[in-house]
Amino acid sequence: MTTWAIGDLQGCYEATQRLLERIAFDPARDRLWFCGDLVNRGGQSLETLRLVHSLREQSIVVLGNHDLSLLAIGERREDEQRKVNIDLQRVVTAPDRDELLGWLRNQKLMHVDRSLGWAMFHAGIAPKWTLAMAERHAAEVEERLRSDQYPRLLKNLYGDGPAWNPRLVGIDRLRAIINIFTRMRFCSPRGRISFEDKGAPGTQAVGLYPWYSVPGQAPRELKIVCGHWSALGLFLGHGVHAIDTGAVWGGKLTALQLDTDELRIVQVPGRDVPASPPRPRPPAPHRHNRPRAPVRSP
Repeated sequence: MTTWAIGDLQGCYEATQRLLERIAFDPARDRLWFCGDLVNRGGQSLETLRLVHSLREQSIVVLGNHDLSLLAIGERREDEQRKVNIDLQRVVTAPDRDELLGWLRNQKLMHVDRSLGWAMFHAGIAPKWTLAMAERHAAEVEERLRSDQYPRLLKNLYGDGPAWNPRLVGIDRLRAIINIFTRMRFCSPRGRISFEDKGAPGTQAVGLYPWYSVPGQAPRELKIVCGHWSALGLFLGHGVHAIDTGAVWGGKLTALQLDTDELRIVQVPGRDVPASPPRPRPPAPHRHNRPRAPVRSP
């Protein structure tokens, strides 16, 4: 049996098919770990979601920010659903939408396999969290998503605050946990996320660090595989294996073999026509003319 981790699919169905063929995936023998963001922007989110759903007995999925957004859209009124991009509209209006969204809502925020020696989440974890702490916090969100209280969580999903604090309770606590697991790139040593900084290391404001290299962070005993940060590209360091290589932007779709001591990476071309980039968010007022960090090697 071979276990592969696969980076962000983002609705790139054809690239996903190419990658499965390239690694000679055998559902009778092999297992897949998907790092989140199965959907959005790739033009074939419905087909991609159906494909991963069909492989549910052979795969582990962690939720990304776009997957959670899809779940939130699924809870809106039909007139509001018609305002989102056509790729996600096709999912929430599909005849099998309830089966697909119900399955997606029951996926994990973090997966740990100590026998294999790996942990997986979509984006990052807080500097002071051990893996055991991260597992407990992920379980809080997973439990709510799988309960009959999930609509309230999804209705209150969006927002950059509050910053994580162990004393948080209720929806604020769950949103802070979700933001860390699904939106983290750069943060301060205290773990405050910079949501606006999305470039490669070296482009961030002074005082911010890639989440995996914050000084004084908690030790982590397992190797980590994640996605989310396409500007980072394929990154291997600090025990982290970041494999979002921008398939939806015309980059590559990446698979990493987990059950070997050798570094084995397989890549295929991503979307033939790169997706249009999202509209940039207006900068926060306090960010004007902020000093930028000197460029460092990753």
